[in-house]
Amino acid sequence: MKAIVNGKIILKDRVLDGCALLYTDVIEGILPKDKIPADAEIIDAKGGYVAPGLIDLHIHGYLGKDVCDGEEESIRTIAGGIVKNGVTGFLPTTMTVDMKVIRRALEVCRALKEESKTWNGTAILGCHAEGPFISESKKGAQDAKYILKPDAAFVKEYADIIKIITLAPETDSADFAAIREIARDSDVVISMGHTAADYDTAMKSTAAGVKHATHLFNAMTPMAHRAPGVVGAVLNSDVSCELIADTFHVLPCFYDLVYKLKGRKLCFITDCLPAGGLPYGEYTLGGTKILYNDIVCRLEDGTVAGSVLPLNKGVWNVFKNSTIPLHECVNGASLNPAAAIGVERKKGSLEIGKDADIIITDNEFNVNKTIIGGTVRYEA
Repeated sequence: MKAIVNGKIILKDRVLDGCALLYTDVIEGILPKDKIPADAEIIDAKGGYVAPGLIDLHIHGYLGKDVCDGEEESIRTIAGGIVKNGVTGFLPTTMTVDMKVIRRALEVCRALKEESKTWNGTAILGCHAEGPFISESKKGAQDAKYILKPDAAFVKEYADIIKIITLAPETDSADFAAIREIARDSDVVISMGHTAADYDTAMKSTAAGVKHATHLFNAMTPMAHRAPGVVGAVLNSDVSCELIADTFHVLPCFYDLVYKLKGRKLCFITDCLPAGGLPYGEYTLGGTKILYNDIVCRLEDGTVAGSVLPLNKGVWNVFKNSTIPLHECVNGASLNPAAAIGVERKKGSLEIGKDADIIITDNEFNVNKTIIGGTVRYEA
């Protein structure tokens, strides 16, 4: 039994001071400091925050490694890097590249998933396949030559490892045959993204089985008063949605607005590229050159390619640039993502019986310690 003391404990509905968090491999309890068992090992949070481990639903790479490398070493490097940002579970994310490359990447993650529960890095919770079933006009930094029509058979073949599939619903058949088949025959979360759908098509797709939206506002039809677009459909439906919280992809003035409309359906993501954790310079994404400068990456033609955001910084960005309470900012990167992929019974909040996935931070949410399943996986 271990007890974390001298910290502000971030619960799903409040921040609690003056108590200790007890854990083994699961959360055992929260109690006054004078009630700590005599044999408990004491961990001093030094006045910082004690929070649930963060979950990143959408990350392509880190420290120069790309999920689409299709190499075990790349996944290990990414996992070993982002654990330092307080991420205790992640979905390695593929993109629109050759289908052979996507399959290889998924198979590598499938092979490593069990081992990742005990290695010194972030645990693999599954994968996010961003494409290749997307709209050419909203492809962003993805390569148009690899775009395909939605293929339910492919998704079902990898349904044991794919947690989220991003697709453009308007590229499916008129009756959303592939979406309906995926929803009927698997637990894969279907997400609309990189889509040129209009409002009506997007709304109809949610009835067919779409339950999530990939990086809200980015690479989708915008909201106008006579053309609400995909953005309007996301805000006016019950789907969960991602938001890249780097202050660039979506301006901070939207944080309060989206939170008021989506509440705990709002998930903060990084959409981080291989340049994450590295200095400014030239890198690659899916084999394409990207230029990293300031807080954003671009293709050579200026197209925005993604972020280099650490997820703990994303939480703090939202907190500092909105009126959203800190516990709800943390939920946006822990409980809400856990719920989006159906693992909220075991992960996402500091509740008795849940996995002891815990982070200890300073008072600006810089990570000092990351604990996964009760074991310290990173210490500053």
